[in-house]
Parts: sequence; structure tokens; C-alpha cells
Amino acid sequence: MFLRIQPSSSDPLFEQIVFGVKRAVASGELAAGERLDSVRDLAKQLAINPNTVAKAYAELESQGVIVRRQGAGCFVAERSSPLSDRERNKRLSQLVERLVIEAFHLDFSPPEIRAAVLARLDLHASDQGTSP
Repeated sequence: MFLRIQPSSSDPLFEQIVFGVKRAVASGELAAGERLDSVRDLAKQLAINPNTVAKAYAELESQGVIVRRQGAGCFVAERSSPLSDRERNKRLSQLVERLVIEAFHLDFSPPEIRAAVLARLDLHASDQGTSP
């Protein structure tokens, strides 16, 4: 697995790992059932503390993105959320709200925001071999 982190970023390292794994899954770079690097291997690749990687993996597991198999390691989970439809919709609404507010403060218009979201959605849909 190839992840990059930005030590100078204001985002904590473990959150960068979480998002990087999620991005790799969303883009199809990591497929369901694929084994992730061990905590030690990834920590060595990224030159960070193994506890940081362990924290990221624990977060990914709690979100249902990965599963741990005793003695075998961590694997990308099948695409299904353990969350209820109501909770999933609530979280989506929160994410969209954050995006709209941040884009507004960057002085983007509603049509520009819509176009950017659709373009990114199309990109991920084509990576997955599906249509939006």
C-alpha cells in the first residue's frame, strides 16, 4: 500500500492515514479483502511511531473500513456499512454541510460547488467501474 503523509499538515498523522486508506478504497486502489501492510511495516515506510498507525487502524476498524483477523492482519472490509440508514444519512448531511460552508468561505458559487462535487463523484465512479 502506498500512502503519503504530510508531517507539516495541521491534520493529525493518524487522521491522514485513515483518510489515505479510505481514499485508496474509494478509488479502487485497495479492493475488498486486500491485506493492509502490518502496523510495523507501514510505520517504517512512513517513518512514524507504530502507535500512530495502530490508532489509525483501530479507527478504520471502528468505522467498518477494515477488519482484523487474528494472526493474519488487517484487511479491507466488504463494502457495507455497519451504521443504520438514519446514521449514514446524518453523517452524509454533516459532511455536505461542512463542504458547502468551507466552499462558501472560499468564495465559490453554488454552481461551482455543484460542478466540483459532480466531477469528483464521476471520477470515483469511473475508478470503481460504475456510473454515478
